Amino acid sequence: MILGSGWGGFKLLRDMDKKSYDVVAVSPRNHFVFTPLLASTSVGTLEFRCITEPVRGYRDVEYHQAWSDAIDFEKSKVDCTLNLPKVPRTYIHKSPTETLEDTNKFTLDYDHLILAVGSYSNTFNIPGVKEHAYFLKEVADARKIRARVLECFERAEMSRSDEERNGLLHFAVVGGGPTGVEFSSELHDFIREDCSRLFPDLMNHVTLAVYDVAPTILASFDKSLAQYCMNKFKRSGIEVRTGTVVEKVEDGKLILKDGKEVPFGCLVWSTGLTENPLTASLEGKVLKSKNKRILTDGYLRVLDPNGKVIPNVYALGDCATIKDHELPQTAQVANQQANYLRKSLNKLAKNPEKSLEEVVQPFSFKNRGSMAYIGNWEAVVDMTKVNDNAKESGRLAWVFWRSSYLTMSVSMRNKMLIPMYWFMTWVFGRDVSSFQEYDRFKKLDA
Repeated sequence: MILGSGWGGFKLLRDMDKKSYDVVAVSPRNHFVFTPLLASTSVGTLEFRCITEPVRGYRDVEYHQAWSDAIDFEKSKVDCTLNLPKVPRTYIHKSPTETLEDTNKFTLDYDHLILAVGSYSNTFNIPGVKEHAYFLKEVADARKIRARVLECFERAEMSRSDEERNGLLHFAVVGGGPTGVEFSSELHDFIREDCSRLFPDLMNHVTLAVYDVAPTILASFDKSLAQYCMNKFKRSGIEVRTGTVVEKVEDGKLILKDGKEVPFGCLVWSTGLTENPLTASLEGKVLKSKNKRILTDGYLRVLDPNGKVIPNVYALGDCATIKDHELPQTAQVANQQANYLRKSLNKLAKNPEKSLEEVVQPFSFKNRGSMAYIGNWEAVVDMTKVNDNAKESGRLAWVFWRSSYLTMSVSMRNKMLIPMYWFMTWVFGRDVSSFQEYDRFKKLDA
């Protein structure tokens, strides 16, 4: 049983030897998201369908669109709740005492359990972040951001107050890591190339700023590449406010630790990761690291609070790390772990009389570098973990960035859709349609 449909879970459910295992997948999301290009979809550079791959497309996998609520390791059971809309009123319950909530809950048994449930965005318990900020983890997040950005321009177009326009058209990004930098770059391209044509009178009111508590953005990259990005942003008019601590977020207002209040139209939060409800529910059942990640041994087997291996339970990706060997929370790690675990379990199925230690070596992460798009057809590529001189910035790095992610796309369909939409965006511009829910018979509250 595989919990999750992200980089680790999806690769496993797709590539596991179906002749040796009956694969069951449980995930509230019925598709895989190619996260490196998620920022591109939030401004219309790519369409959402370009970066998704449906789980249902694999007929040899038993799939349940549900949340995993609790795990009983002793009984080898997982309690789940369907992640589906409410059933119609005509639905007939199995018994008079059965409620709608009862019909959504079920329990599954497993022989081998793989935890690949990912993580949530970390708000650091700062008041107002969950209520007033947008995150960028799912396609639904990208859709909300795109709708909000367009709404800010439409409202500013109707406004006659310069102060109101300045507030609506200030776009704030908290977090200077790869996600924050790439989203800021995509948003800047969208404003410069498309909004300037559609809303020319508003351009003098538009500001874009990146806030980070660290002394530099892209802190995990080579220093020269991080500085190149800083200089590029400054030349492009993107304000970089490093060493800045956010104390509170209110509706349309960012309050900094120094007391300064910054009005904004759209706030995107990308400041790191934290545990999700399922991993939180395992407190006391598994061994965890200081930052609440599940600890495993070198073979990706989950450890109990005493440091002993829990039989037939594995964990990988953002939700877990190896004991005494902290791994970065990146798609690259999850992908390599999924490859390793797939090979390990397939070998174990062919040699049932042997233990895992006898058929494979412990997992070893090979860091193949990092990439980030920084706007205007430029990128930074840091492969100094492979070779000290393997780093590049500018247009050549951008070509490498695009070709790499195109190659990594999981299906031939997406390999065709992605370059097609890149070409369409270059020729016709980005699509500014906003797919918002509305009822024309209802009026907005005053």
